[in-house]
Amino acid sequence: MRHVAKSLRLNDTIAAISTPPGRGGIGIVRISGREARTISERILRMPPEHAWKAWTAALAELPDSEGHPVDHVIATFFAAPRSYTAEDVVEISCHGSPAVLRYALERVCQAGARLAEPGEFTLRAYLNGRVDLPQAEAVRDLIEATTLYQARIAAQQAEGSVSGRLRPVKDQLIELIALLEAGIDFAEDDIEVAPAVEILRRIEPVHAAISTLIASFAYGKLVHDGFTLAIVGRPNAGKSSLFNRLLEQDRAIVTEIPGTTRDLVSETAAIDGIPVRFVDTAGIRPSRELVETLGIERSYQAMADADLTVVVVDTSAPPETADHEIVLRARGQGKCLVAANKCDLPRRTEVEGALTVSALTGEGIAELRGAIVEALAPRGRLEQEGGFITSLRHEQLLRESREALEQARRAIGLGIPHEMLLLDLYAALRPIDAITGATTADDILNRIFATFCIGK
Repeated sequence: MRHVAKSLRLNDTIAAISTPPGRGGIGIVRISGREARTISERILRMPPEHAWKAWTAALAELPDSEGHPVDHVIATFFAAPRSYTAEDVVEISCHGSPAVLRYALERVCQAGARLAEPGEFTLRAYLNGRVDLPQAEAVRDLIEATTLYQARIAAQQAEGSVSGRLRPVKDQLIELIALLEAGIDFAEDDIEVAPAVEILRRIEPVHAAISTLIASFAYGKLVHDGFTLAIVGRPNAGKSSLFNRLLEQDRAIVTEIPGTTRDLVSETAAIDGIPVRFVDTAGIRPSRELVETLGIERSYQAMADADLTVVVVDTSAPPETADHEIVLRARGQGKCLVAANKCDLPRRTEVEGALTVSALTGEGIAELRGAIVEALAPRGRLEQEGGFITSLRHEQLLRESREALEQARRAIGLGIPHEMLLLDLYAALRPIDAITGATTADDILNRIFATFCIGK
């Protein structure tokens, strides 16, 4: 932590343009640090009666070096610690001209601030206790969200949903550590160390909660990263029509001529708020025509690259061995669903386990959308339970913690002394600390003395 503070000079007042590049109705220059108000007064022409009051805004002029007004701005003051960084913050709202914003930032830096490093405002919020690490990471995810559902999940995490799920787990682990530490360090005070059965009983809910969070990453990864869906099948099975129906737009060309799609056509949309890259492929059939053959090879490659493949079968046509072969190949390469298309026409083919749909009328499309997400990662009650993890870093750390707990359980079975068992428990605690923030020796001691009547 000292190395971070030294390298980033956290005592400096920092500034940056906080709105996206380009022209707009408004642009904001944010200043954070002890000199935020002083620097603002140096570059702005404030009203004579102006006095800085927390959470208030004031109209001011931004003059040039000769005193001529460049822009009329609004300066908003957020007093420490009730600001984003827990420092004094001034936000100067200018008209959204890139030239004006650059000039305002230059003046701020000339007046004593320095340019903020990437992420430094949120880093200061973390170091000053305003947010924890999962909340800080969620801020980034919220900014990068491409769907409203992603934004909502990131907002929940920014409010502490991940930390809230981990807090009781961490507390239970610290309590167990405190119990064993007390028995070792204060044995002369006749504090009884828990037997092996009691220790195992205390480890079990911690292990179960961590395992549940790890399992939730399968769905959380989809929410965070999205996935790729390949739509394959024989010519004229209705792949492009289904592609357009799932996208809810006419993106692929649809005709009655077999082999209309010769190359991959891709588009990104959302299913249940999860970004999906849909890939429409060339119809798979024996062919000697060079262009079509190349398209079919790309279809097979798209199947291999996709997270999920939907094989489209035309149930209004007679049964074809080729349909069965495509399904077998798709299942051999990964997860696969079968869509029995054209259910609005008389049925001539039965496909076991297929989802009945009509790309023309929309029948069964809602069920197909739900099955697509469930095939990759069943959501179950994850959302209702108030949280799942979306960060690969969190998942890897939780796996480390679970492995240490499993090592502790093995150690108990072998009758390993508690001094050695504590090493495994601390090894389980450290990855959780890497997510939520460090546990200090004082935390352990406070828990010991709050739990046991030592020295009475």
